[in-house]
Amino acid sequence: MNTELDRELNNPDNYKFRIFYYNPRDNRIIVPKLDKMRGWTLNFGNIYAYLVILLLLLIMVLASLFL
Repeated sequence: MNTELDRELNNPDNYKFRIFYYNPRDNRIIVPKLDKMRGWTLNFGNIYAYLVILLLLLIMVLASLFL
């Protein structure tokens, strides 16, 4: 893994309320959480993270309508 990205990931200033990772300089969409044992989170500084959320919501709505 890139050491510059590791520094960005471990910087608590890139987290909002300690749960939302927001770093526009980091081009990854999915990143490990600050505590890596707790899983992964979205990089809300990347516009594609919002598209992932919209896609998941669209799938859920369509599944509830047609299933």
